[in-house]
Amino acid sequence: MSKSTRATLALIKAGADFTVHTYDYDPSVDRIGMAAAEALGEAPHRVLKTLMAEVDGKPVCVVVPSDREVSMKRLAAAFGGKSAAMMKPADAERLTGYHVGGISPFGQKKRVPTALEETALTEPFVYINGGQRGLQVRLAPADACKALNAVAVSLVA
Repeated sequence: MSKSTRATLALIKAGADFTVHTYDYDPSVDRIGMAAAEALGEAPHRVLKTLMAEVDGKPVCVVVPSDREVSMKRLAAAFGGKSAAMMKPADAERLTGYHVGGISPFGQKKRVPTALEETALTEPFVYINGGQRGLQVRLAPADACKALNAVAVSLVA
C-alpha cells in the first residue's frame, strides 16, 4: 500500500501536521468507518467518515464521526440550501477520483464545499481517510478544517 496519495500530498501542501496509519480493509463490512475505528483501536467518534452529498443538486463533502448519521435538514442548512441527499456511489467516485471506502476529503479531483461536524473540533486529534482503502491520516481537527477550508457546523442528528 502506498502511503503517498493525492490526499497526503494535499495535506503536505497545506502544511498540515499529520501521521499515516494503515489497517486491513474489509470490503464486506456494512459500516466502513466503524470497522476502521475498531481496526485502529480508536473510539468511533474520533474516526471520521467522508460522505459525498448534494445540496439543491450541487455536490458537497461532509466529514462526520463514524458512529453518527448526517441530518439531511442540517446538511442543507449548512450550505444555505433547501434539500440534501446522499450522492450515488458511482457519482462520488467519478467526482472525487477515489473509490468508495477510500474517499478522502483531501485532494479530491474537483474541490467542493466541505463541512466538518463541529463536535470533532473538541477532540485533540481525529482520523480521516487518506485517499486509499485501509489508509487513515491522524491530525488535529482544526488542521483538517483549515486544509479543507471547511465550515464547522452541527451536521448529525
